[in-house]
Amino acid sequence: MKETKNTGIQYITSDSPDYPRRLRHHGAMPRELYYLGSLPKDEQPTIGIVGARMCSPYGRAQAYSYARFYSSFGIQVISGMAIGIDQEAHRGAMDAGTPTFAVLGSGVDVCYPRTNAVLYERLQKRGGILSEFPPGSPASAWHFPVRNRIISALSDVLLVVEARERSGSLITVDHALEQGKSVYALPGMVSEELSRGCHKLIEQGAGIAYSPEILLKEWGISCENPAQNRKKMNLGLARELDLVYSCLDLRPKNLEILIKETGFPAEKLMNFLIELELSGLIREIGKNFYVRIQK
Repeated sequence: MKETKNTGIQYITSDSPDYPRRLRHHGAMPRELYYLGSLPKDEQPTIGIVGARMCSPYGRAQAYSYARFYSSFGIQVISGMAIGIDQEAHRGAMDAGTPTFAVLGSGVDVCYPRTNAVLYERLQKRGGILSEFPPGSPASAWHFPVRNRIISALSDVLLVVEARERSGSLITVDHALEQGKSVYALPGMVSEELSRGCHKLIEQGAGIAYSPEILLKEWGISCENPAQNRKKMNLGLARELDLVYSCLDLRPKNLEILIKETGFPAEKLMNFLIELELSGLIREIGKNFYVRIQK
């Protein structure tokens, strides 16, 4: 591996022994790979998580929750640092501690989209940012379908979380299938346009990711306490805090609904929500929309 002058950007060629082993198994992989941070470890399992940019609160919550779950089992999460599903997958993975990696459609020194600047900086310290495009390369429309083949190649399994019937995420699926990878899709509401791409994949034979534990069998990892059999944890919360916490699950609820369910005034409820969020038990995924963090 080599480092470009005074930038911290490293690059590696396909004839280097440190070139990712998963990329060697497939044709049309980049001769040179640029990166900031580190590269995925060959010996650790990886999952690619992709989906819609303009996703729903449900999609955001599930991408975060699934990524956090897999990261807690030492599984590396691969995605593309786009807004929406990608960014939630990276955040969930980082919150559980296992390194996560973004493959960009620009040079690694170009943060795209700019709104993900904080995530871009965190990824360099909690995993890595990769690209086949030389430093300084802008994000171009044709770069993204091309980079998707790297996301799928670096992944042992690909999970699609929310996708329209015609979606860029399905390009990643095509690459994954050509590369012999397992593909799973998260089911959603049949009335939602964002569910149609996933439901079509399921119709065509993709695995149904109705719970995060389902995918653990791909790596032979056992889960001693499947989510559907878990008993409610005794968190030792004060009665009023426990009431607020018990009203939340993985489906987002807004402040207005929580006020009705708890009977607390808005100011008091907000204080409880802040306390639960600081304790790492819940998360605000949108303006005044909250979900429980899966443990």
